[in-house]
Amino acid sequence: MFRALIVLALTALLSGCGYNTIQQKDEAVTAAWSQVLNVYKRRADLVPNLVATVKGYASHEQQVLIQVTEARAKVGSINVNANDPASLQQFEQAQGELRGAIGRLLVVSENYPQLKADQSFLSLQTQLEGTENRITVERQRYITTVQDYNTFIRKFPTNLTAKMFGYAVKPNFTVDNPVQIQEAPKVEFGQPAQPAANPPAPAKG
Repeated sequence: MFRALIVLALTALLSGCGYNTIQQKDEAVTAAWSQVLNVYKRRADLVPNLVATVKGYASHEQQVLIQVTEARAKVGSINVNANDPASLQQFEQAQGELRGAIGRLLVVSENYPQLKADQSFLSLQTQLEGTENRITVERQRYITTVQDYNTFIRKFPTNLTAKMFGYAVKPNFTVDNPVQIQEAPKVEFGQPAQPAANPPAPAKG
């Protein structure tokens, strides 16, 4: 009986100090991070088909094709730890490089009217644009969720509970433009390149 009373007293004490809410907010951060990884993986999964489609019409654009392939490989080689600021920064940089490489590949496609009219290419481009929108949305949600968690565990007396049980402030994505990230997502892969005078014929086979 006495032991049961002690357990009840401890439960009430922990609840009053924010322990249960810390658990909820920590789980919310984990769930939000999983969604971020899902949409980034979706983009990486689209790259091989995109490269293969462009290569069918512009096989000599080796530099751009290699850049995209290498950027995707770099993203896949990173074992990111969202609780480690350095790891998160490395992950964010690699994702930025992949996005830039994809953007350059799409700009190159402007030189090839037949490629631009290819239904497979159009479908991939649409999927990429949708994925970029989802990445923006999920990143924003993650940033907001981490900010909510960090703010909560730094408040008194919750900060005492967090320190007691080893809950520290989590690193977050960097936001270059806090105003822009609140706006509706807009995907711009770059300015169209000038059409080539005599675009090469698509590769056979």
